[in-house]
Amino acid sequence: MSQADSRRALMPLTLPQLDFWEEFTFHPDEPIATVAHCLDIDGVTDEQALAAAITQTIAESDALCVRFHVEEDHETPLQSCDPQLRPVLQQYDLRSVADPLQEARLRMEADVAAPLDLRGAGLAATWLMRVGERRYLWYIRAHHIVLDGYGFTLIEQRCGQLYSQRLTGCEAGPAFHPFASFIAEEEAYRASRRQESDRAYWRDEFAAHAPLPVLHRGDKQAGEAPHEVYGTLSADVSAGLRRLSQETGIGWPDLLVLLSGLYLSRSLPRQRIDGREVLAFWLPFMSRWGSLAAHTPAMVVNILPFHLSFGPEESLEDVLRENTATLRTQRRHGRYRIEQMAMDNGMPEGSRYFFSPLINVLPFSAPSFHGCKVTREIMGSGQGEGIDLTFRGEDDGSELSFAMSADPAMFAREPFERHGEALPAFLARALASEALARPIAELLAEQREDALSLA
Repeated sequence: MSQADSRRALMPLTLPQLDFWEEFTFHPDEPIATVAHCLDIDGVTDEQALAAAITQTIAESDALCVRFHVEEDHETPLQSCDPQLRPVLQQYDLRSVADPLQEARLRMEADVAAPLDLRGAGLAATWLMRVGERRYLWYIRAHHIVLDGYGFTLIEQRCGQLYSQRLTGCEAGPAFHPFASFIAEEEAYRASRRQESDRAYWRDEFAAHAPLPVLHRGDKQAGEAPHEVYGTLSADVSAGLRRLSQETGIGWPDLLVLLSGLYLSRSLPRQRIDGREVLAFWLPFMSRWGSLAAHTPAMVVNILPFHLSFGPEESLEDVLRENTATLRTQRRHGRYRIEQMAMDNGMPEGSRYFFSPLINVLPFSAPSFHGCKVTREIMGSGQGEGIDLTFRGEDDGSELSFAMSADPAMFAREPFERHGEALPAFLARALASEALARPIAELLAEQREDALSLA
């Protein structure tokens, strides 16, 4: 079978895709799973080269032309890659309008707000908007069922390589793997002994802790906008994370995850197991390294439950080291899907785990386009739930920012908004040179108790 024929062949959906499909059946008219990025590319000297690089990148990204098939003799949908659904680059020159940037934003926001029909034709779009003499906005949108955040990063990086090649003649690197090859690898894992080993690990992990909250899909509504706070972390916090990483051998993103978990633990319900305090939260896991997915745009990211455990008299250093060891063990079994864990634990149809609180650290620098200054803006990342804390920054931990959201039905606005100041202050205290030796209870006692008051 030729590569073209294999791309048109019917393929099964992965477990996360089946999960998104079920979500869609409950909320077909709501844009709760739209994801979109915008690159601000300033310094473009060859518009045709940029448009050609975008077009080639999209042509390599099979996930952007997925078509779903619902057939009478199948209980679940199938999928294929249909070249006719591949998004065609739309180009707009907005320099003649009064405010090109505002016009571009309004167009992108309207596109993100429009529902996407998984039963229809075309789940992706890509635009190139000229907003200055050498400044362009590249917008790309898709449904989460075909692309996750790192999939966007792969597409952006690939486009930067292809643009730079056209201008300088440098090596562009390999094209993406076919989507069909990724699907075949996923199916092979589900039939492997490795999956059985991973299943055993997670069976024991769930047995050791209290049941996790469950969300019934019919209860999830677009409803009222979430409470949101945004902030930046100082250069001192970034430097503190790098210093602590060097001292402990713990990656700075993991330090940020664990310190954030400790911050939330002061105000959220905890379990008490064998005399230790335990806070359950959720962590996205990229689930790509060592597989074709490392170079394939697709929906791959997993979500794993993590139980942050600490004794009040333990030092901060001991807590960080113990929980890092647990985190690393979990990641060795992280390819085992949360959707499969739900089935293993008897999750009823139409339900899934309630992913709150969720902590996400995204240490991905903007891609490089020859001679250009590039910044990335996330225009849509799907709908969160409960409490969602996301950090973004460069891969070296610099230029860190955070966004925190909360369901207004669960948390009051005024106390929630204090996080804008309280979170950076806690991180600064925890990263002070003397903090490693301090008892964790002493460090947490300095935090406001009412930061997450229930409504």
